[in-house]
Amino acid sequence: MTAPSPIDRILPNDEAAILALNNEHAAELSWLEPERLSFLLGEAFYARRIGNLEAFIMTFDQNARYDSPNFLWFRERYERFVYVDRVVVAADARGRGHARRIYQDLFDHALRAEHTVVTCEVNKDPPNPASDAFHAALGFAEAGEAVIHGGEKAVRYYVRRIAA
Repeated sequence: MTAPSPIDRILPNDEAAILALNNEHAAELSWLEPERLSFLLGEAFYARRIGNLEAFIMTFDQNARYDSPNFLWFRERYERFVYVDRVVVAADARGRGHARRIYQDLFDHALRAEHTVVTCEVNKDPPNPASDAFHAALGFAEAGEAVIHGGEKAVRYYVRRIAA
């Protein structure tokens, strides 16, 4: 059995590959231009990749300069939190437990930074039942819903409390 690929910080020379993987999944996430990705990575609380970009995650805490309606929904309700903005696993790397590993690493990192709440949203329309089930299995509970982008998208908001 081979050792799992390492979880590493996203570095500036990773940005082109991160952008390509993100934009392959723009329907589930959102399309990013290179300048926007650079800005977001600069604001990120936790941004990591697995291996040679088998997966990546980007998160923000309450102090981020970020205008996403989903992030702002949590900011209105929680004094301190970590918001998972995007997680992507490359098609050829699925089924290896990457998403679970990267979330666990995030929970550990957030706890060390004295956060107690990790948040995210999952598309309700268009539906994403696999993501709903995955987040439920990780201990996330639904905290609300919203319709965003002028009615183009409906989302469910999830919260997971973390503790030592």
